[in-house]
Amino acid sequence: MRAKLGNVKEQYMINFNKNSVFNLKPIDISEVRNEVQQFLIENEDIECAFKTFRDQVIFTNKRIISIDVQGLTGKRKSFSILPYSTIQFFEVQTQGFMEIFPDSELFIQYANGFTAQFEFKGSVDICRLGKIISAYVLKER
Repeated sequence: MRAKLGNVKEQYMINFNKNSVFNLKPIDISEVRNEVQQFLIENEDIECAFKTFRDQVIFTNKRIISIDVQGLTGKRKSFSILPYSTIQFFEVQTQGFMEIFPDSELFIQYANGFTAQFEFKGSVDICRLGKIISAYVLKER
């Protein structure tokens, strides 16, 4: 069973040590932080991106990149890289009907036992995101 974070303050942070990212909202690719470009390799493209208050999660055609902005000034950042190549399985949960606060979720289990859980707020096409991940996990691109 997956447990959600109880502390509201933590719900706005990317912290894969706790295996969860909450309150992600979609953003345009043009809003992705410039620092991400230094991590992209040849022929790697950004598929979609999401943000919390200051943090971002970027889905490329090779991996998931998360940026945890730290400190008062936000100058310190932690980058986590989650490659699709080692995903063992994943699960998507769609929004419910007539929810007051609609959300959807993505749960990823890696071959080494690490898990990552993402909770998306608002209108996110979680099935499209699942299809993107499937294409790369199954090496169809």
